[in-house]
Amino acid sequence: MNDGRSPRTGGRYRRTLAALGVLCALLPAAACVPGTDGSGAAGTGGGAASAVPDPAKAGEVTLTVWDQQVRGGQNAAIERLNEEFEKKYPNVTIKRVARSFNDLKKTLKLALSGDDPPDVVQANQGYSDMVAFAHAGMLAPLDNYAGLYGWNTRFPQTLLNLNRVSADGKRFGTGRLYGVSQEGEYIGVYYDKKVLRKAGVEPPRTWREFTEALPRVKKAGQLPVQFGNLDKYPAIHTFGLLQAQAAGSAGPVRETVFGRGEGFETDATREAARTLADWSEKGYVPGGANGKGYDDAAKQFADGKGAFLVTGTWQLADLRKTMGDDLGFMPPPPDSGAQPVTTGGEGLPWSVTSKSDHPEVAAAYLDFLTSSHASNVLTQEGVLPVVPGAAADKLDPDSAVGRMVAGWRELNDADGLVPYLDYTTPTFYDTLSADLQGVLAGDVGPDELASRMQKSYADFRAEQRADGEDR
Repeated sequence: MNDGRSPRTGGRYRRTLAALGVLCALLPAAACVPGTDGSGAAGTGGGAASAVPDPAKAGEVTLTVWDQQVRGGQNAAIERLNEEFEKKYPNVTIKRVARSFNDLKKTLKLALSGDDPPDVVQANQGYSDMVAFAHAGMLAPLDNYAGLYGWNTRFPQTLLNLNRVSADGKRFGTGRLYGVSQEGEYIGVYYDKKVLRKAGVEPPRTWREFTEALPRVKKAGQLPVQFGNLDKYPAIHTFGLLQAQAAGSAGPVRETVFGRGEGFETDATREAARTLADWSEKGYVPGGANGKGYDDAAKQFADGKGAFLVTGTWQLADLRKTMGDDLGFMPPPPDSGAQPVTTGGEGLPWSVTSKSDHPEVAAAYLDFLTSSHASNVLTQEGVLPVVPGAAADKLDPDSAVGRMVAGWRELNDADGLVPYLDYTTPTFYDTLSADLQGVLAGDVGPDELASRMQKSYADFRAEQRADGEDR
């Protein structure tokens, strides 16, 4: 999830641009409509309209928006931005429908296929959602708007590529643009300073110190890692972080996620599975974690029940509100001489539906949500914009929010971001999340997990090759 801002902002932006490029370095470059200078004026050589449509001239408009910005900071930011958009355009009313990630994932397809779909939605990247919706004609391509509003220069092309779907509607990473994202995000390590002090443990500075802290915290009578996996996706995030740490770099796993790697039958996959099982067996995570909700685990961590919480940056605003200065945060700390690496990228993109009666107003809304001003609003609410703006430069570097932003820049500079594993195939989210529940329960071993992941990956790639030959 991310921000947009002027493309010419100096070295910090160029470093972010280059680092974000690693996420899609293996994807084919997509043809793009030339952009604008970000001011609203059309750029040279573009095939888009010559003037930005004015929502104020659209008459009375109700824009129905489905989003999953339900957490504290995210919700506060989107509420502020919606109110500002309506104030700027009094003729436009935002009818917001906010759902959790799981609820949105379950209900969005039905909503898009109905007679009266929303105008704007957040649709998850990858095969199961965005690719399927684009292939079915449910989402509108945004290439002309990207040129008109300057999104092609506001965002790194490699970031935009994550929201592209091929002309045949069957592959992502290339083709037409179907969304723009607002936030950056990555899986990091939260810690409770009070709990660590009680256990006589200093905040870890390396991955080895982190792993060595777990038995020490448990011996002191505290829960080492708060964790709940009833929602299934938390284990994907934790496993992805452990796999990246075991691999030692982002490249090998990233190449496989994008269909160009050797696969998942690797030492890193097996080591990550062994570590996750080990945490469960040794009581480093709560007993019965598969039956505990993700939000319940986060609330318990905020209440002092657990030294560490391994999850995404999207939780920071809520945790900070409860824990204040007792909250610590860091990207997974690398061992001496190593570079930081973790799972992460961009949040759910915002898309315009193909049946919207107000596509130009919807596109103007997307532009507003990803502006430099929106970046500052996100930062003020404790949310990570993909390209931090002026507000980020004023943060206390020792605060949890300041550390989150600094960690984002460090990961980008180090080429340390691995895409979410569920991007890999249309069914990978369902199969991997179920198998990881088995790992935590002791029913699926490391070798079996690696074999299952590999089979799912290989079968899908074989289908893609066969489909290509048929065409």
